[in-house]
Amino acid sequence: MTFFEAIIYGIIQGLSEFLPISSSGHLALLPYVMKIKDPGVVFDLMMHLGTALAVMTYFRNDIFRYAKTFTPSLADFKVGGEDRWFVRNFIFSTLVSVFFIVLLIPFAKEARSPFVIIFNLSFFGALLWLSDWKNSRNEQILNSPLTSSFQLRIAGLIGLSQSLAIFPGVSRSGITLTVALLLGMRRKEAGNYSFLLSLPIIFAGILKEVPDLMKNQNDSSLLILLTGVIASFIVGFLTIHFFMKLIAQIKLGYFAVYRWMIALLMVWVLTYS
Repeated sequence: MTFFEAIIYGIIQGLSEFLPISSSGHLALLPYVMKIKDPGVVFDLMMHLGTALAVMTYFRNDIFRYAKTFTPSLADFKVGGEDRWFVRNFIFSTLVSVFFIVLLIPFAKEARSPFVIIFNLSFFGALLWLSDWKNSRNEQILNSPLTSSFQLRIAGLIGLSQSLAIFPGVSRSGITLTVALLLGMRRKEAGNYSFLLSLPIIFAGILKEVPDLMKNQNDSSLLILLTGVIASFIVGFLTIHFFMKLIAQIKLGYFAVYRWMIALLMVWVLTYS
């Protein structure tokens, strides 16, 4: 892989990770569009490092505030507080995600086929459109449920939905936003929760894969990899800032239409290339 290709990967990752359009799906399809060798799942995962660092930078104040709740009182559910309830729900969502990811990993390794990705882009795009339509018509929107009490069902279902994002084309932000909206959460709260929820999973995956990655890299390839990570960080940070300002105003159905257009484009590319 060249520096230019790594930058393209980083830009695509930074743009698509926080929009509900599937960054992993875009990265998996790039080799077919650019006519290059697929760098593999581990390279894609390292591109997620850049966007994870972007999340940590953008939400640093929230992260520091939540970190202060890690005291013995966190285990005492009689002790309330918005931050404590958020962290309790967050931990439960993460545990559910980890459990189902472990179960689904064997199947995900076989899911990088472009036609599987095309299906995921189309099907989960339809679910995103449905959730946005339902949410816009629902006048009984829950008032910040994840900061008011322990929401076993909501936190569990969001955690489960995140695990499905190991399949390229599903979109981690897309599926978690879809489920959160279907459960009646406010858009901005759903967006914040979705972005922060990605951090434990991404860093766990990176810690698992980095040792093997380092064994197979030389100084030149590591520099190329770092270039992609930096590009994904910069573009990712700008995308978060842009999307968080718009999430309460724009219709997410537009992203569903984009997913369908990409799916159709890929069918054309694979058919006539």
